[in-house]
Amino acid sequence: MTRILRSMLYVPSNSWRMIHNATTEGADAIILDLEDGCPIAEKETGRVFARDSIPMLKQHRLDVFVRVNSIETGLTATDVQYVVVKGIDGIMLAKTESKENVQHIDRLLREEEEKKGLAMGSVALMALIETPKGIQNIREIIEASQRMVAVGFGAGDFSREMGAGMGVSKLSPEEYFPMVLYARSTMAVAARAAGIHAIDTPFFGLIIDLEGLTKESEKAKLLGFSGKQLTHPRHVDAVNQVFAPASGDVVFAERVVAAYEEARTKGLGATTIGGKMIDYGSFKRAESLLALSRAIEEKKKAKEV
Repeated sequence: MTRILRSMLYVPSNSWRMIHNATTEGADAIILDLEDGCPIAEKETGRVFARDSIPMLKQHRLDVFVRVNSIETGLTATDVQYVVVKGIDGIMLAKTESKENVQHIDRLLREEEEKKGLAMGSVALMALIETPKGIQNIREIIEASQRMVAVGFGAGDFSREMGAGMGVSKLSPEEYFPMVLYARSTMAVAARAAGIHAIDTPFFGLIIDLEGLTKESEKAKLLGFSGKQLTHPRHVDAVNQVFAPASGDVVFAERVVAAYEEARTKGLGATTIGGKMIDYGSFKRAESLLALSRAIEEKKKAKEV
């Protein structure tokens, strides 16, 4: 998981103003939305704007994904034909429910890469899981294509499909968390097992409730998610902070690595720091945290160039 996808900000693909503004919001990735965020009458405009804005977004060192319409709409192929161009990082497939859905879009991507002279397999894939069927089939969805770099959770449609109606919209984040805990855990475990990202659902609380957003993000991180989808730029900084290692944790991880490596030179398999046991597992966790910290710092420096 070398990509840094702490914050993935949705932007309606039919609004050039919002796309342009997104370059300064600080998100790790932009999701140009051709699905729910783009009215049916604006799909053509959205496709053109999505395609034409990719070079601008890449100049700002952003990862660029496009959310295309689900297979069942019949719009997916046209979406892909427009937006698969040089510079695009990946496609997010809305309402992914089966390996057949993934295999279908994989073929479409392969055709466009060949047609446009792009490196085969260069366009990544992110499956958006929004239904009980998608959760049930999560493992086969992840394994259906080597392009798969992430799966994302859509709690809104999922809760509706589960018969909860407007549950996540009218309840507080604390109240609806148990409703979607199984789905979140199932997705995160499957993603971690496959070595790809699990990206949490957008926040359904009040836009101004940054404390609630932070708490929900921290819970998602503990479940195994490595980032969050966002529908408002105000949420970017809080989410980036949650999904980045805290400075104190980085310092402690550096101490763990140094202490364990010193112990290993002495033929020891474990040591202690401040009375706490440090073993190989501690060492690997520390190495992982430091690798993430370095990757985030490298991405930040690249944006400043």
